[in-house]
Amino acid sequence: MIDPRAIIDPGAKIGDNVQIGPWTLVGPNVEIGDGCNIHSHVVLKGPTVIGKNNRIFQFSTVGEDTPDLKYKGEPTRLIIGDNNTFREGVTLHRGTIQDKGETVIGNNNLLMAYVHVGHDCKLGDNIILVNNASLAGHVDVGDWAILSGYTLIHQYVSIGAHTFVGAGSFLPMDLPTYVTCLGSPATVRTINAEGLRRRGFSKEQIADINRAFKTVYRRGLKLEEAIAELEKMERSRDVIEPLIQSLRNSKRGITR
Repeated sequence: MIDPRAIIDPGAKIGDNVQIGPWTLVGPNVEIGDGCNIHSHVVLKGPTVIGKNNRIFQFSTVGEDTPDLKYKGEPTRLIIGDNNTFREGVTLHRGTIQDKGETVIGNNNLLMAYVHVGHDCKLGDNIILVNNASLAGHVDVGDWAILSGYTLIHQYVSIGAHTFVGAGSFLPMDLPTYVTCLGSPATVRTINAEGLRRRGFSKEQIADINRAFKTVYRRGLKLEEAIAELEKMERSRDVIEPLIQSLRNSKRGITR
């Protein structure tokens, strides 16, 4: 299961049924969970904790320190959950002590070729980052978000759950939950109705999300006024609440 040409530090911890390909480097302070498949020519550095059943393809660099000039070699971490796929050439950097001290990636995510996740980012679950999407430092991405190819996300931006970002977009501001956008800089288009249907949202729930979207983006209200209107919505409140929270929590202002 472990190719003899792999280079594994004695301080690394390798779980059961782990496959490691030739010419892969596993450094000290790296933990690899059960059932992972690490292809050839991968570099794993630590402190990094990798969960179960992850696949990491060739030429990826996982757990490298950040090029952020504030970083001075502190022992920050990268934490990866379970059942993720990292395709060719993905780069994942550890955190910095100026922020959370760790970069965190959840479960069941797909990061396609040459995706970059910068220091102190936090990714949820079931996210897709398409080829060459790049997250600068301190970016948060919510569950089920899809970032298309060559998407660029500015530092400290928050991407809400169930969002969709079109190819080649640049986001300098936050993207609220359920919303789609496109362009450089990105502009908002509509809600991610197709994604919501695929995930089991009812017609009534999608209609209410669309009504909430129009309250924020089509009525000319200030953000505080729009939030106040959303809080009056009683039907489908359980699905409107995540949108309200993403608006309330925005620190950079929302993408318009």
